[in-house]
Amino acid sequence: MKKSVKEIERSLIKTYRKDIWVRFIRAVQTYKLVEEGDKIAVAISGGKDSLTLAKLFQELKRHGKQNFDLEFICMDPGYRPEIRDQVEETCQGLGIPVKIHDSDVFEVADKMSKEGNPCYMCARMRRGNLYNRAQELGCNKLALGHHFNDVIETILMNVLYSANYKTMMPKLHSKNFEGLELIRPMYLVEEEAIIRFLKSTGYEAIDCACQVTQKKESSTRFKMKKLIEDLKEDNPNVDISIFRSAENVNMDAIISWTESGEKKSFLDHYEEV
Repeated sequence: MKKSVKEIERSLIKTYRKDIWVRFIRAVQTYKLVEEGDKIAVAISGGKDSLTLAKLFQELKRHGKQNFDLEFICMDPGYRPEIRDQVEETCQGLGIPVKIHDSDVFEVADKMSKEGNPCYMCARMRRGNLYNRAQELGCNKLALGHHFNDVIETILMNVLYSANYKTMMPKLHSKNFEGLELIRPMYLVEEEAIIRFLKSTGYEAIDCACQVTQKKESSTRFKMKKLIEDLKEDNPNVDISIFRSAENVNMDAIISWTESGEKKSFLDHYEEV
């Protein structure tokens, strides 16, 4: 049964206060993601994460102390008509005044699928498209719905598959769109809580909805999810440990690293110790 907008908004502050609202506020304050006078474009895909993020921002604007403006933007990369309708109806039911614009991302990704990795190109094109739309609307920030689990899975993927140690940052400046900053306000919110919240609303989120390829259980991110689940059987706090590893880097115990684009080595200062 679908809840009313007021019931849904009340549940974020009440029922999901500890698991979602407080963690959202903590990230906003800890990483200084929202400032006075901001105009923030909240990217809506129709998925559970972006829909939850949109409702959180509406509540923050209603109850927060800072004055800022919001634009809810959604790129249609080439959805089937029924998927487009679902996104529109869900946003309307949740009280999200979304602005949908068309693109040819799926079409271009389809042409490039023969080259091996359409998902990578699709993600980059989506991001660029959203940056461009945010800039057109006069926004200085673009908010994405990445959450705590995305962060720790990214750390593991980089270590195990890319041979580097990098995390998904809570905010960063755009290199190609001057004056725009990307922010991730659900940085500390766990995916499980987001799933529970959206299910409680009675509305159904879309998944990738890609017509080029389909998500498979053999995907790298799925493997990371499974690995973390397995590790948590022995250490229930292993996800927190992975996250905090990015906060507790001991540079005295690192062989080499990159700083402002320059390669550094422990040997550079070894004899000085």
